[in-house]
Amino acid sequence: MSKIEWTERSWNPIIGCAIVSPGCTNCYAMRMAHRLGQNPMTPNYAGLTHVVNDKPVWTGEIRLASHDAITAPMRRRTPTTWFVNSMSDLFADGVEDDWIDAVFAVMALTPQHTYQVLTKRPDRMRDYASHVSLERLATAFGQGALPITRNDVYRAFGMAEKFSYDPPTPRLPLRNVWLGVSAEDQRRADERIPILLDTPAQTRFVSIEPMLGRISLVSDLGGIQWMGGQRGCGGTHVGRGAPGCPRTPHHHHDARCRPGLDWVIVGGESGPGARPMHPDWARQLRNECHAADVPLFFKQWGEWAVHLDRDIDDDDWRADYGRMERGRYRWLNLEGGIGFHGERFHVMRRVGKKAAGRLLDGVQHDGMPG
Repeated sequence: MSKIEWTERSWNPIIGCAIVSPGCTNCYAMRMAHRLGQNPMTPNYAGLTHVVNDKPVWTGEIRLASHDAITAPMRRRTPTTWFVNSMSDLFADGVEDDWIDAVFAVMALTPQHTYQVLTKRPDRMRDYASHVSLERLATAFGQGALPITRNDVYRAFGMAEKFSYDPPTPRLPLRNVWLGVSAEDQRRADERIPILLDTPAQTRFVSIEPMLGRISLVSDLGGIQWMGGQRGCGGTHVGRGAPGCPRTPHHHHDARCRPGLDWVIVGGESGPGARPMHPDWARQLRNECHAADVPLFFKQWGEWAVHLDRDIDDDDWRADYGRMERGRYRWLNLEGGIGFHGERFHVMRRVGKKAAGRLLDGVQHDGMPG
């Protein structure tokens, strides 16, 4: 079982990674890989990290996991939601194309499961998802990397020996695979989400964890509102759409028909060196998700909880702020700065993940895609 609140199990056919943006600074997987690398029982992790300024840091080396790790979902009949590569990124530079083929083939062969694929490299994910074929997936096991025969794969894909289709099963994009990107601030959201929305997928999601700054998901980037698009619209369709996108068959091909996000995860940072999340950042995303009818999963506050909201708790500014400048306290305004005169100034107190909890204004948000 996984300790990650929005999934059931983690599946790690690939191990190792590299730092690409500020959200990676305190990566839990980096710390875990370092511990595993020092354990003689898990030699595959040795050398994936090195110590810089007394902290473990990815070396950038990527490895394919053991046969048992790769085939783990195939040995489980019970329908399960799997987070793919909690210890890596499936689309990192060092991951070979054949490895990605094997991962997608396992996902195709286990339609009883649901897979959540999360990346910080959306360009490669889009390129892969746009060009992968069933023929390619069906030959992913040709070198004997997995303990099943090529004929087993052909039968599972509904293919004759020469790849005749009658009909092809499964179909692409795979219905049981959710593709997502992580975005810790507005800059990364602006860079990654539009690429995700151009990626063939049944379900698209964004994980905003750790949330390190104010983010809006209804930003007009190139005229596209990420939260308001038609999910799955591709020409004539019947379904839910943005305002102006009717629930009847139609043929318009403008921003109203662009696919939107199907799910949003929000969470603060936990662990050593964790940075606080301003409550209003989370509230803004909650309100945007509600307005767009997009499910929200509020995962955690992280290590920090609100100690003082100046607008509510100290509107005459008489509190002893000098006592709350250091140690277990952190000043934080709406723009992410520590300036005392910033808008919506808060004092945050480090209380630990368990004590901070995962209630947003007293409500637990466990939204999932339908």
